[in-house]
Amino acid sequence: MYRFAPPLSMTDEQRAELQSLASSSKLPHRVVVRARALLLAADGASTTAVAAECDTTVATIRSWRRGFEERGLEKFGEVAPGRGRKATISQEKIEEIVHATRFTRPRGKTHWSTRDMAAAQGVSRATVQRIWSARGLKPHLVKTFKLSNDKSFEEKLVDVVGLYLNPPEGAVVLSVDEKSQCQALDRTQPSLPMKPGRAGTMTHDYKRNGTTTLFAALNILTGTILGKCLPRHRNGEFLKFLRLIDRTVPKGKEIHLILDNYSTHKHANVRAWLEKHPRFHLHFIPTSSSWLNLVERWFREITDKAIRRGSFTSVNELIEAINEFIEIHNNDPKPFIWTATADEIIEKVQRGRVALKAVNQN
Repeated sequence: MYRFAPPLSMTDEQRAELQSLASSSKLPHRVVVRARALLLAADGASTTAVAAECDTTVATIRSWRRGFEERGLEKFGEVAPGRGRKATISQEKIEEIVHATRFTRPRGKTHWSTRDMAAAQGVSRATVQRIWSARGLKPHLVKTFKLSNDKSFEEKLVDVVGLYLNPPEGAVVLSVDEKSQCQALDRTQPSLPMKPGRAGTMTHDYKRNGTTTLFAALNILTGTILGKCLPRHRNGEFLKFLRLIDRTVPKGKEIHLILDNYSTHKHANVRAWLEKHPRFHLHFIPTSSSWLNLVERWFREITDKAIRRGSFTSVNELIEAINEFIEIHNNDPKPFIWTATADEIIEKVQRGRVALKAVNQN
């Protein structure tokens, strides 16, 4: 029928699409070969020549031509129901592997690897990897969590989230915390610079040159940081930082501080000072809920960008780096925008508690 078939007719758009498919390095091999065959047929190559070039049969080339003439590129490359490679592993075996991955562990180990699971189930490592990938199972990863047991969790949550989403008019809302034990670490050998094909390097060993504590207050509205490095983080140092806030915030403005439950923040000396400064209002986050204090997000910024990979020969050098980072940040501040409502958070926490209770019962 197609021994002397005329060139396959196609539009410029279809040709461009087939050329893209034929040059792909990621698509299935059968799709790439089929696209090449149709392009050869469009260039006038005989059916026999196309079959030889694409290492397939004349009947297959004829079938591809008919499909293209009838449907164009619609459903191109799809395998018809009942055709194609048959599954070599039963659904029962797949479910067995999934169940073992989720609810068991190999003897003497904390989690499964593809090698261990393949040996235990009598399948290949590639099969295990395909099953895990299809179901989003990642036994090598683990995320930490902590559900607060604070009896006033909901009350404190609503209070703090309310400050984020609807701050008092004319007041200043500050997210406050201390980053303690900031270490001035000096590497024992010079670091090697980055170059093409290799990341920068630094030695794993270091010399300790002392520590400092960074007190920081994040302005929720503007994103600016008020920071102060002090030797310790006792109530005396916290009072110094409160006095700095008092001097910095314009008189007449109410000040709302979002804090964690560290004992220093509730010390008798602190309470006595606050009684004499009634414009200060303290809002404590629930216990085990550091994620609710936005300044913690900024602490991650300064750790990643100014401290962790630094090398400091003294505490003063570390403090200079911290102050420089704060200055640069405040030159172009970008506030962190809180979006989750208290109801959304409470619902998520309740789901977590239900799930945790179910696990404990089992």
